[in-house]
Amino acid sequence: MSVARFIASQRTEHGVPHAVACRAMDVSESWFYKWHDRPPTPRQQRREELTEAIRVIFEFSGNTYGSPRIGDELRDNGWQVSDNTIAAIMAENNWAARKVKHRRGCTRPGIRPVAPDLVRRQFTAVARDVLWCGDVTEIPTEEGKLYLASVEERFSGRLLGYATSAHHDAELTCAALRMAVATRGGDIDGVIFHSDCAEVFVKPRKPECVCAP
Repeated sequence: MSVARFIASQRTEHGVPHAVACRAMDVSESWFYKWHDRPPTPRQQRREELTEAIRVIFEFSGNTYGSPRIGDELRDNGWQVSDNTIAAIMAENNWAARKVKHRRGCTRPGIRPVAPDLVRRQFTAVARDVLWCGDVTEIPTEEGKLYLASVEERFSGRLLGYATSAHHDAELTCAALRMAVATRGGDIDGVIFHSDCAEVFVKPRKPECVCAP
């Protein structure tokens, strides 16, 4: 039956007449039309329905799911099918899962001394201007990468400062921190500032960023 299906697909997909395809495959036209005109068997019909179900899940995943993940989805929906069968159908239809590119993190180990962890992963503040947190986000643009640093006051959730730069470095975080200090009028004694790039316990009016884990 795979030969007959191939002959039928050539006309549908490439416009090749059945007669030409039959001669190329060395089969008679009468044999082909005998197969073509009869209804599909239950097994063939199930195969076609399974193929369509695989196609839907594969395309919905953005062409990223392989046979194991598609198999999990199908079995959750009541199908009884093995991953090997799914893989065979995907190979017949040239459905190959593409690898997802994971965005690389911005944080890199530094060579400066590591600052003590004053926050200890406890990011809930008990009062205003006790704890600030910062983050750096990579933004792809048509002209290259742009980095956005931000400073958030953890008690109120207010954005106090931000800065952008084409370079991901400590100066970018410090620029956002300086804006946050200005937002508070320059009086930030006692604030702990934590980010992936720096951690500061503010005693002087002008904090100096140091590396943190």
